[in-house]
Amino acid sequence: MQNFNAFNWEPMSQSLDEMGYAVIKHLVSPEECRTIAGWYIDPERFRSRITMAKHGFGRGEYQYFNYPLPETVACLRTDMYRGLAPIANIWNTAMKIDTRFPEQHADFIERCRQAGQHKPTPLLLRYQPGDYNCLHQDIYGEHVFPLQVAVLLSAPANDFTGGEFVLTEQRPRMQSRVEVVPLQQGDGVIFPVRHRPVKGGRGVYRVNMRHGVSRIRSGERYTLGIIFHDAL
Repeated sequence: MQNFNAFNWEPMSQSLDEMGYAVIKHLVSPEECRTIAGWYIDPERFRSRITMAKHGFGRGEYQYFNYPLPETVACLRTDMYRGLAPIANIWNTAMKIDTRFPEQHADFIERCRQAGQHKPTPLLLRYQPGDYNCLHQDIYGEHVFPLQVAVLLSAPANDFTGGEFVLTEQRPRMQSRVEVVPLQQGDGVIFPVRHRPVKGGRGVYRVNMRHGVSRIRSGERYTLGIIFHDAL
């Protein structure tokens, strides 16, 4: 796992502003990817399992981790939050949203808990042939951190085919724009939970964002999702 103590967040911020997402190459090592994916069959690590088809979310399933989170997941969540919180504050200022985020993730989680959001949201997703994830937003309560991270744990072409990560943005009075984000094993993609600011001819406006995964053609695809706010 990368060391974020001296990580340069400026290129990530620029990519988020320009493209609506940013990719961190080799965020997690192949060995760590295999270890995390292997946790899926250990029910003691998770608080709930969701079968997507039952809820109209698509096909496939995912599980939410229990507290305490595994060390790797907890470190990713707290370390990345520190780098993303300043970007989130700049975004909210640009979109004229009053909420500001504290420097430390523990302080933000305390804010969530005071509002009744106390269930951990980091999750592990598994897709098999024919599975897919419909376009959606991960909002679990009043307090929402505007950025999240997905880490591809499987190797494209070797472990699975298909299964591209997809983002859509809906600008006011315009048709939706689609972005397919190329990822390799261990790469992390940072992307908006709900909105992002975009500069237009009359100033900054909010763009509505959704994300999903295209149909798996063969094999298995595992993904680690890092959501920084907790759920009701």
